[in-house]
Amino acid sequence: MSTRTTLITGIGSLVTNDPGQGAGPLGLLTDAAVVVEGATVAWVGPAAQAPAADERFDAGGRAALPGFVDSHAHLVFAGDRTAEFNARMSGQAYTAGGIRTTVAATRAASDAELDANLARFVREAVRQGTTTVECKSGYGLTVEDEARALRIAARHTPETTYLGAHVVAPEYAEDPAGYVDLVTGEMLDACAPHARWVDVFCEKGAFDGDQARAVLTAGIERGLTPRVHANQLSYGPGVQLAVELGAASADHCTHLTDEDVAALAGSATVATLLPGAEFSTRAEYPSGRRLLDAGAVVALSTDCNPGSSFTSSMAFCIAVAVREMGMTPDEAVRAATLGGAQALRRSDVGVVAPGARADLLLLDAPSHVHLAYRPGVPLTAAVWRAGVREV
Repeated sequence: MSTRTTLITGIGSLVTNDPGQGAGPLGLLTDAAVVVEGATVAWVGPAAQAPAADERFDAGGRAALPGFVDSHAHLVFAGDRTAEFNARMSGQAYTAGGIRTTVAATRAASDAELDANLARFVREAVRQGTTTVECKSGYGLTVEDEARALRIAARHTPETTYLGAHVVAPEYAEDPAGYVDLVTGEMLDACAPHARWVDVFCEKGAFDGDQARAVLTAGIERGLTPRVHANQLSYGPGVQLAVELGAASADHCTHLTDEDVAALAGSATVATLLPGAEFSTRAEYPSGRRLLDAGAVVALSTDCNPGSSFTSSMAFCIAVAVREMGMTPDEAVRAATLGGAQALRRSDVGVVAPGARADLLLLDAPSHVHLAYRPGVPLTAAVWRAGVREV
């Protein structure tokens, strides 16, 4: 039986992220159409030249772009940290220690509660145009709880990340070396079968450079690809370590030396910026402009988590990146789509091109620029994920 096809036509402005298909780095097409066959894109081009299809959807002149790729999120958790946020907005400084509050709540939650919470956040993200999401463990910090977090995450996304090295578990507060041994030994053994990535929070109050190296190296030896929470709260070794070990991404990148910027620009490691974290902690924003001008690949992501960035809105992150991080609307949209795909080493998402997964976001707007131009406004008109219309 042949796969049914759908023609999405009347697209006023289409971001393809393929310069071979349209104008500029965004590969922008006007008066465009896309043919979806099953879960993939079969054809892209001018609406007047579109082939016939089994079904037809008229975009009515609206703008379309690839579904957002959120390459950094912490969605397996329980509990609430409203009080901490309120205190921080009243003058209390942010530290990594607040993570332990979520650890206690997550350990006490059932599998069903964690799964339902994760499913709710994924649906929330999809409604806003996110079609690919990465999900980390890191709120269990025991062998059993980290493994179950990854098993639950894997039900919702293939992009699962082992983050046993989020902070030192409270039981090991006086023995951080012992906790690193656990993370690189028994916990890794239990988690590696359910993960694609290994991550570590390389920061004061979490794990130093030597500890982070041990965690990442152990993960690599088990077949996991590294990514690093790097240089969020202070200058440190995280970015250099990420580049040295061939990490797919160095995430946060708030405090960078010139050497850090040069290292990222000269490598395949993506600089993933998380403006929601700076917004929610009143911290200094990283400079997207500095990284882009140096030639680094930049991604934008939500860092959705209950403590320091409780947002699932990639559109919000785009608006903040344009307003506060020196990025143009085109650069921010590209970073939230193709950049995220590169941070996950995916070539099938973040683009609208024949053979790519049919992930599309249709905006109730004439241009992708409205994502920054109209901050806070719900602009999602329709979302297709793997060829299925979900909004």
